[in-house]
Amino acid sequence: MPAYTAADLHTLRDFYRDRLLNDTLPFWLPRSVDGEHGGYLLMRDRDGSLLDSDKAIWHQGRFAWLLATLFATVEPRPEWLEAARSGIGFLRRHGFDREGDGRMWFLVARDGAPLRKRRYFFSETFACLALAAYARASGEARAAEEAADLFGKILAFASGETALPPKWEPARRAKGIGVPMILINVAQQLRECLADPRADECIERCIAEIERDFVKDDLRCVMEQVAPDGAILDHFDGRTLNPGHAIEAAWFILEESRLRGGDARLTSLGARMLDYMWERGWDEEFGGILYFRDLDGKPVQEYWHDMKFWWPQNETILATLLAHLMTGEAKYADWHRQIHGYAHRLFPDPEHGEWFGYLHRDGRVSVPLKGNWWKGPFHLPRMQWKAAALIDALGPPE
Repeated sequence: MPAYTAADLHTLRDFYRDRLLNDTLPFWLPRSVDGEHGGYLLMRDRDGSLLDSDKAIWHQGRFAWLLATLFATVEPRPEWLEAARSGIGFLRRHGFDREGDGRMWFLVARDGAPLRKRRYFFSETFACLALAAYARASGEARAAEEAADLFGKILAFASGETALPPKWEPARRAKGIGVPMILINVAQQLRECLADPRADECIERCIAEIERDFVKDDLRCVMEQVAPDGAILDHFDGRTLNPGHAIEAAWFILEESRLRGGDARLTSLGARMLDYMWERGWDEEFGGILYFRDLDGKPVQEYWHDMKFWWPQNETILATLLAHLMTGEAKYADWHRQIHGYAHRLFPDPEHGEWFGYLHRDGRVSVPLKGNWWKGPFHLPRMQWKAAALIDALGPPE
């Protein structure tokens, strides 16, 4: 298949922007803004009716980030900034365990009463993104200070300077790609929104760790979990691959190359990561990106390994598009056509808008809900916004 033409790319840009503004966002706004307690009610059924009034804290940050980012980069619509302010206010009032260890909650009740805290710091990362984006959109100095302070705490968690309570004391130690991956994204946002002087060093360190410990060129693979020294752990957890996660990391690295004006080393690294995990994750029989695979082709322990979740498709749409725009290779345009066509054939809900989140391997809808603890207005609208923005920024490849 040929590379994309300028006309092809303009059509794609208009499509993504239209779906974002006229399908995805209207599903969530204004119904999801909680006028009584602030924040967002995001656990929604297919038709938008509320399934559960609890609030996952990381979704409060994710949606506030999206709304503030759209205000700053697409159009300064007052309703977007006001909705972002609602999420920021809720995070400030209810997101942190201020009487305990100061960390953020994972799940709270509608009124902010704490329900659950997890032993990782992803709530903090998404709150940091939200505060930085809100500072840029609103000009509020307080939000900029809070984002910078929270970034410092995140760096301390990631380095081990501030210890997190273990779920158990592991006899076989391991580390996952999720931490350096999300830190790249957070640091990019802190650099863009606040010109944070710590961002470049953080990004360099995290990319180096991913390249050194998780990317296995000899196996044409990106590991999800490795030993602390990068060695492969030949056990269920150690062999389990998450193609969507690795592909998300690939486009973060390709984006860093783009932001540097085209860094050949980073472009090569991101493209190789995409290559390896497309080969392992693409379902040749039914299409789409599978959820889990085994490094050695053995059976995977998780029973949902062959399902098609919404977010790996979103990340792969972005990664293949960005790889094509950065390299000009027709292969990536072909892969993009495949994943774009597959995802838009099966995931969108033509009756009520937005996307279904969970399909069986053959494309049948497993559960029709649109929002829960894990799915909300983030991966899909981020993909739609970012894809359109990338085409505007890069245009047709040379």
